[in-house]
Amino acid sequence: MLLDGYTLMHEHIRIDLSKQKNNTDCLLDCKDETIAELKKLHAKGIRNITDVTNIGMGRDVSYISSVSKATGINILCATGFYKEPFLPDYIYSYSEKQIAEIMIKEITEGIDGTDIKAQIIGEIGSSKDCITDAEKKVFNAAIIAHKETGTPITTHTTLGLLGLEQIGIFKKQGIDLNKIIIGHVDLTGDISYILKIIDAGAYVEFDTIGKNNYLNDSVRIDMLKEIEKRRLTDRVLFSMDITRKSNMEYKGGIGYCYLFDSFFKELTEQGFSPASIEKILKDNPRTYYGQTGKKA
Repeated sequence: MLLDGYTLMHEHIRIDLSKQKNNTDCLLDCKDETIAELKKLHAKGIRNITDVTNIGMGRDVSYISSVSKATGINILCATGFYKEPFLPDYIYSYSEKQIAEIMIKEITEGIDGTDIKAQIIGEIGSSKDCITDAEKKVFNAAIIAHKETGTPITTHTTLGLLGLEQIGIFKKQGIDLNKIIIGHVDLTGDISYILKIIDAGAYVEFDTIGKNNYLNDSVRIDMLKEIEKRRLTDRVLFSMDITRKSNMEYKGGIGYCYLFDSFFKELTEQGFSPASIEKILKDNPRTYYGQTGKKA
C-alpha cells in the first residue's frame, strides 16, 4: 500500500467546496501547479500522500491518478462522506447500511467505475458545536464498512473540537482505536485535550501546520515538544491540509513543501528530535496502515 519513504496523511490533490462556501478559491483544480509542487515534495523524500477528499467534496480519482503518475508519488484515495452542509442529499434518506454499502463497494471494487480502490475511510466529520444526526449516521455507516473490510478511518474535527466525542462513538461499537485518526486536533492549541485522545488509543493528527491564521505554529511546536517529552510521538501524524488555491505556492501560500522548507527547521531548533520527525513521517503511517515492509 505504502511505498518506502515519507507520508503526508491528510491532503487534498483536487477538492471542490466552492459552492457551499460561495468562494471559488475553494476549488483546488490547478493540476500543473500541483504537479510542480509534488515533484519538489518527491525530491524531499515524500513517496505517499493520503488524499482524504471523499464523496461530495469534488473527488476526482482520474485527476489524482494522473498527478500520481506525473510525480512518482503514491496517492491513496478515500471513501466516505464529509460533514454538514457538504453531505449528498441521499444521506438523509438512506439507512446506515445503505451508506456503508457505498463505501464498501469503493473499497472492494473501485471508485467511480475505475479500478482505483479506496484505502481509507474519511475524512468523516463533525460540526463545531455538535455531531449532528446526519453526521452520526455517517460515522455509524463508516464503522459498518470498517468492520466489514478492516479499512482504517480518519476524521475531521471542526477547529479540532469534539474529538473525544468522536472517540466515544467508536468505543461504543468496540472499534480498535489503533485504526482511528482524529484530525485537526492541533487547531485547539490544547495539549491536555490532545493527550486525552492519545491516552484513549487513537492517533492524533497535526495536519493544519502552517495555517498560522488559525493557530500560530509556535503553539504547535510547544505541544509537539510535550508529546515527545512524554514519549508519545508514535501516536502523531503530520500534514498541512491544502484545500485552496491560495494555499498553493503560485498564489503566495505555504504550499505542500512548507513542512520541509520551514516548519521542521524551526521545530528542531526548538529541541524536537529529527528522529521523532522521521518516525512521524515514515514509521507511524506504516503502522497505522498495518504495514511493516514495502508494498507496491
